[in-house]
Amino acid sequence: MDSEYDKLIRRLNPPRVVIDNNACKDTTVIQVDSMNKHGILLKVVQVLMDMNLIITKAYISSDGGWFMDVFNVITHDGDKIRDQETINAIQMRLEVDASFVPSLRESVGVMPSEDHTSIELSGTDRPGLLSEVCAVLADLHCNVVNADVWTHNSRAAAVVRVTDHDTGRAIEDTQRLLTIKELLCNVLRGSGELKEAKMTLSPPGVTSTDRRLHQIMLADRDYERAGKARLGVEDKNLRPHVTVLDCAEKDYTVITTRSRDRPKLMYDVVCTLTDMEYVVYHGMVNTGSMEAYLEFYIRHKDGLPISSEAERDRVLHCLEAAIERRESEGLKLELYAEDRVGLLSDITRIFRENSLCIRRAEIVTKRGKAKDVFYVTDMTGTAIDVKAVESIRKQIGDAMLQVKHNSWLSETPLKETTTGFFLGNLFKARTFQNFKLIRSYS
Repeated sequence: MDSEYDKLIRRLNPPRVVIDNNACKDTTVIQVDSMNKHGILLKVVQVLMDMNLIITKAYISSDGGWFMDVFNVITHDGDKIRDQETINAIQMRLEVDASFVPSLRESVGVMPSEDHTSIELSGTDRPGLLSEVCAVLADLHCNVVNADVWTHNSRAAAVVRVTDHDTGRAIEDTQRLLTIKELLCNVLRGSGELKEAKMTLSPPGVTSTDRRLHQIMLADRDYERAGKARLGVEDKNLRPHVTVLDCAEKDYTVITTRSRDRPKLMYDVVCTLTDMEYVVYHGMVNTGSMEAYLEFYIRHKDGLPISSEAERDRVLHCLEAAIERRESEGLKLELYAEDRVGLLSDITRIFRENSLCIRRAEIVTKRGKAKDVFYVTDMTGTAIDVKAVESIRKQIGDAMLQVKHNSWLSETPLKETTTGFFLGNLFKARTFQNFKLIRSYS
């Protein structure tokens, strides 16, 4: 809990947000200055992500009790932020969210709602799993209004929001909820699985769905490598390259990551570090047209750098997993349709009957319209030919199902760097000879 003195200092020093479209030719520059507190970096990055902005560069400094960050951002169209209402909304969100950050314990889950019941699922991934889950929910007269599904390293996690078919409201009957839990756990458990399957109701709080999915996967230890290679990620050209180094002179641990660039990459890394109770004191992010390079100077929340070999290994593997979870494996399919009870169950059944595996899914329903995104592969885990989708489109309806290609794969790699430009100035005359290499996997 914050002391009254801390609260007074925050009131006397409210966050200062400057949004500048003139400082850079191609991007909008957002500067955030505020009192520092554990988790504030994640809060700021969360706001930028919620506003559908892409971070192309970032410079982070939070030593001495003050948080001073600069972000270069663009819209999903690759343009600067031109709309003044959008700029005002970003500024208001950043000023409000940077002024107070709830503790980790207070921020687990989603806000309770009378409109839906939020269900969290985790278990062993297998072909057809989402189809079976949707079939159970449909049989129990539950309508899926929103859902996010991730799979990684043979594990699956989902946050599903459902309503009662008859009332269109949240499900409150305790016995019915127990029945839903029992049946879903049976589906998630499968046959002969050693790892436990879980179904819980989202606890009250304000955490985003993306953060909850990271937390569920982390708690499920998906960062532990499976015995056999997983699609694509075991290809060293596709896997992220993460290093953990010691900066003994400044008493930091230095984390560097190099990976394929994509939206929400910085969020995924910062989210994992925050939930593992590490603080980013300095850092930089630089993205090219193909790769992204992140460099963070961190300490544990208790002020100490990483010291043990086991801790180093765990941080490294957890960051690899955080980057990999949102990788867009397979073919991207977008579904547009009038929403109805059982729609998702029917769609996922058609995928299963045509030997497609869903690697990731985003289910959204607004004003009676369903807009769902699926990333699919074949049963062997390899990419499928677009022609193979034609029969599925005919079953679903050509106007409803569209094939999309991943526009985030480009051709020009990021230029080689050793240390970030911001950090290069901060730690002048320091090269990698000043650092002791702790661990590096690629």
